[in-house]
Amino acid sequence: MTIRIAKLEDLPQIVEIYNQAVAIKGATADTKPFAVDDRQQWFVDHTSDQYPIWVAEDNRIILGWCSLSPYRPGRMALRHTIEISYYIHEGYRRKGVGNALMQHAINQCEGLKIKTLFALLLDINVGSIRILEKFGFAKWGYMPNVADFDGEECGHLIYGKRVCL
Repeated sequence: MTIRIAKLEDLPQIVEIYNQAVAIKGATADTKPFAVDDRQQWFVDHTSDQYPIWVAEDNRIILGWCSLSPYRPGRMALRHTIEISYYIHEGYRRKGVGNALMQHAINQCEGLKIKTLFALLLDINVGSIRILEKFGFAKWGYMPNVADFDGEECGHLIYGKRVCL
């Protein structure tokens, strides 16, 4: 497995992996799948020098991906605080892909001038909670019963970690 910056030609596989998360209800608050065209601008906005998207790849198959996104863009006092997101292909979960992507992202923070990482996740996403806690993230906030999946409610968690001083 190698981890590298995502290329535009990876976008169909990135979207496929994200749509797998949408389908299982609980790994994202989106409820409808995306088309590749829907994610073009998102991809373009994630520049490799500031808000990279990384893919974990093996034999040209994208096993998972991780992105760093701005928090409250344009508010300069928050420029060193970044949201981390990661999604793993359903056939490669529980095989260390998420751990590898998380470690890679944390290792890149100093060079990207990132001081704080945070993740927003649903409280039913036990796998993500485990990964975040394994890497030293702590629960910073909780909004109970704010997500509704066809009548099934769950909460929204904020996990954070100071990565560079």
